[in-house]
Amino acid sequence: MTIESIIGAIIIGAVIGAIGRLLLPGRQAIGWILTIVVGIVAALIGTAIAQVLGVATTNGIDWIELVMQVVLAVIGVGLVAGLKRSRV
Repeated sequence: MTIESIIGAIIIGAVIGAIGRLLLPGRQAIGWILTIVVGIVAALIGTAIAQVLGVATTNGIDWIELVMQVVLAVIGVGLVAGLKRSRV
């Protein structure tokens, strides 16, 4: 991995995490750093699932892969917020 791909993964993960957090109804009691981490993990898992399912890679935006990543981010943010809420 190059430094550009690492920075790209962080930026994409931050965007995916933020979109997932915005789509989840209600207030989430997690910070932005944790949201970014969840977004990075969701982006990586979503990409892996898309590759396994054989979603074609295009020159533009891979919308199916992006939807998978956002759905995983919504689930991830919800799970992390629920786990954090149950600890308090």
